[in-house]
Amino acid sequence: MKKVTTLTVAAISAIAMLTGCSSTNEAIKKVDPVKFSEVIAQPGVIILDVRTPEEFNAGHIANAININIAGPDFASEVSKLEKDATVAVYCRSANRSAVATKEMADLGFTDMYDLQGGIIDWETAGRPVVK
Repeated sequence: MKKVTTLTVAAISAIAMLTGCSSTNEAIKKVDPVKFSEVIAQPGVIILDVRTPEEFNAGHIANAININIAGPDFASEVSKLEKDATVAVYCRSANRSAVATKEMADLGFTDMYDLQGGIIDWETAGRPVVK
């Protein structure tokens, strides 16, 4: 009987972990600059730059808002955004945006696009930035 209980607990834990990972993965779509450009062209999409204010001021995607992932108030600031809105997130190279989108999924955001290669690949693809 003990084996069944242990096995049952292990199975339930595995299902819970897979379900949690699955919802997070479904909420975050990793896309290239072409797809990101298509997404941000849609009305109502929030464009979120998670770099430092200095990086943001040096050049950012038009209409982006800046909430620094490394800032002490990232979670509280990002929580002010509409959780069921489409949010297009980027940073310099996609490392910080990966952290940000994971944290945002944990906060309840359900529709995020993470720009792979970050603004580096955006500019390399000939996409415009605002300075």
